[in-house]
Amino acid sequence: MKIGLIGLPQVGKKTLFELLTHHKPSEKEIVSGKPIKGVVEIKDPRFDKLVAAYKPKKEVRARIDIETLPRIEKDTIAKGEIFADINELDAICHVVRNFKDDSVYHVDGSIDPKRDIDFVNAELILHDLIFIEKRMERLEKTIKQTKEEAATKEREILSKLKAHLDKTLPLRLLDIGADDKKLISSYPFVTRKDMIVVLNVSEGDLKKTELLEQLKEELEPPKIDVMQVSAKVESEIAGLESEEERKEFLSSLGIEEPVVFILTRVLLKALNLISFFTVGEDEVRQWTIRRGSSAPAAAGAIHSDLEKGFIRAEVMKYGDFTALGTEHKVKEAGKLYLKGKDYIVEDGDIINIRFSV
Repeated sequence: MKIGLIGLPQVGKKTLFELLTHHKPSEKEIVSGKPIKGVVEIKDPRFDKLVAAYKPKKEVRARIDIETLPRIEKDTIAKGEIFADINELDAICHVVRNFKDDSVYHVDGSIDPKRDIDFVNAELILHDLIFIEKRMERLEKTIKQTKEEAATKEREILSKLKAHLDKTLPLRLLDIGADDKKLISSYPFVTRKDMIVVLNVSEGDLKKTELLEQLKEELEPPKIDVMQVSAKVESEIAGLESEEERKEFLSSLGIEEPVVFILTRVLLKALNLISFFTVGEDEVRQWTIRRGSSAPAAAGAIHSDLEKGFIRAEVMKYGDFTALGTEHKVKEAGKLYLKGKDYIVEDGDIINIRFSV
């Protein structure tokens, strides 16, 4: 599962990528015009509290893959390569400029986040429309020549998708049946992917939320999450040498944790993933699985043998653990639950797998 950062030129995408991955792209990577790959550690306060409680010899945070894609501009749109890159992603994070800096040009000459968001969304929809129109042209020829039933069925599905896109609505809003999903699964529809918009703001605008709230309201119908971050401020936080300095700086800004930490969890949600934990004196580890996964699937995320030999899962709820303080007290309170193969794992579950090989 991987998420990609997209955006217009000079929006702070590279800075955000470096903050998330702790990887500074080389000049060779930058000029290649290809996606730059990295890994993001999920910063989850629940994990930190479990580590503090168990003091394990080893601690392993959950990770997700991330890529920063070439900037979206006329050349990359015309070539179409950027859409092929977007198609390889599982979710999209669109970084939008909302900071003023006379030394950093804007491709359109002015700062207008709403305009930039609308432009990118329109290009994504146009890409899907163009693909459908070209595909339908080929289908029409096939139907005339052979009258294939499969081609006729596909034309019906694509006509439905086209009608939806013609209303400037992304395909992720359209309810598509299982059979139809299977038929179009190999098609490069970029608007089926979940999407986040990240406003990159100036330090002085961090506490201004009028635009943020407006965009949240406007982008809720097309299912786009919105948050804001100041990449400049986050870089200053990351550059501080001691934890004490970081806490003092955060306190002066009136925030509890770096916003980039929160962003890691938003990225996880965009991928439709949840976390569960395994704990002990040897290791505390955070795992990720698709939302709606069963206990055996969680076992499989740990090791395939655990899924094959799954017997049951011993589950503690994170809320019960933090309220009662220790695993022993959770057991005493009768809140250690035994779950079978049908159990759907919930975000934050602390799980021990019983299995036989």
